[in-house]
Amino acid sequence: MTAEEKAKIKEWEAYKRNLLASQPVEIDLTEAEKARKRAYLEKHPVEWIRYFFEEHAGSPFADFHLRAIRRILGHEEWFEVLSWSRSLAKSSIVMFCVMYLALTGKKKNVILASATESSAARLLKPYRENFESNGRINAFYGEQRNVGEWSETCFTPRCGCSFTGVGAGNAPRGSRSGAKRPDVLLVDDFDTDEDCRNPHTLDKKWDWWEHALYPTRDVEGDTLVVFCGNLIAKDTCVARAGAKADHWDIVNLVDKDGRSTWPEKNTQEKIDRIRASISTSAFQGEYMNNPVTEGKVFNNLVWGRVPHLKNFEFLVVYGDPAYSNSRNKAASTKAVVLMGRVRQTYYLVKCFVGRVSNAEYIEWFYLMKEYVGRKTTVYYYQENNALQAPFFEQVFKPLVREANERKHDSLFIIGDSRDKIDKATRIEANLEPLDRNGQLVFNEEERDNVHMREMRDQFSLFELSLPFPADGPDAVEGAVNVINRKTRELDPGLAIGYGELREGDRRNRF
Repeated sequence: MTAEEKAKIKEWEAYKRNLLASQPVEIDLTEAEKARKRAYLEKHPVEWIRYFFEEHAGSPFADFHLRAIRRILGHEEWFEVLSWSRSLAKSSIVMFCVMYLALTGKKKNVILASATESSAARLLKPYRENFESNGRINAFYGEQRNVGEWSETCFTPRCGCSFTGVGAGNAPRGSRSGAKRPDVLLVDDFDTDEDCRNPHTLDKKWDWWEHALYPTRDVEGDTLVVFCGNLIAKDTCVARAGAKADHWDIVNLVDKDGRSTWPEKNTQEKIDRIRASISTSAFQGEYMNNPVTEGKVFNNLVWGRVPHLKNFEFLVVYGDPAYSNSRNKAASTKAVVLMGRVRQTYYLVKCFVGRVSNAEYIEWFYLMKEYVGRKTTVYYYQENNALQAPFFEQVFKPLVREANERKHDSLFIIGDSRDKIDKATRIEANLEPLDRNGQLVFNEEERDNVHMREMRDQFSLFELSLPFPADGPDAVEGAVNVINRKTRELDPGLAIGYGELREGDRRNRF
């Protein structure tokens, strides 16, 4: 054996000794007395858990723990999502319930899925350790370690319930324990920060859950499904599961009044210590199920009241198309914005941002035209760089002509063919000073509009590495550029360039 393997064996033996020492066995009980006590405990699951997992259940259960235990054990067919904060023992509570169901013969085949197979093995480890070394379990249910396969990700105790750990993307199809299909599906630590930053990866993981893992269950048999995970981003597999679950339990480290939700374990002093040691966004994300992303470029993002449209000398509708004609979530987003300027403030009046077809994207221009009506002059533009020129001429223009004929309209859209520098640096250089000085205002009347929320999200998540879609900010930058250009054309003496809008230039402050 290698030195590492020897060290692991020593660590394992030490754990087993500690486990045996911490949960002493009642050696003076007769078999009849054990049977009576076992029957009583099985009728009272909370007491069963407290007895067999005295070491793990060191602190008294909170009310939300007891409610969850009763929900999970009170339904043979059940879908539960636990979004409990760190340090609230969601994985432990689920383990207590599943081991109760396994040892009492109520469930026969458990699959535990996590982000990776190694993560699944880590989460299965306490199950395996307790089957091997929990003296009380072995005293009341017999020696559980079984001859045969007994690995980190696959083992079957003598109680007859198999346990299998899989990572996202693995192939669990056809999983059986004898003739029994999986009747317990556990999903824990499934979302990762990296995956949640990539909508395509997130969709692939969710598709794997829906199309590969969940259908392993028997249609006829009753199945327990439990998702464990915090809300680490706005869109996560946990959130999607919560929307479909029979019950989605969200419990934070502190309640709405700032008090500990499990004071028997997490004292106010300890919580205050943690709160003082990390940023607000980190505390909200890790302990309050409230993922807050602090902008690294756009830190202001002002909401404000937009002047009446007749007060604008002109408005600009600017579109940023994506090459894809798909509504698939993996496709790039398309964006159309309506913007204008009064003095030196740029107003984002209205916007459409999303993954839509080319026909829907073109429809946005007509909706903008209808929204403005005859209140002021409107110029219609679309990004049309060298790479996009074929699309503009061969796809976009014919679609607009067809729409004009169908609507009996005469919408004319100009291609913006200016040479553009790198997308990320251009957005930062041209929009960040406006945002910093409060000169880029989002229409507060559109605050609840799903498109405006998507636009704000793209601004708040914007980074120079472009890990998130930035088509909305790109369209805003294009509109700002057109507004400046048109202003110079209409009244060169009043035109003000980007360089003159820098912070500290007092001449441009009103």
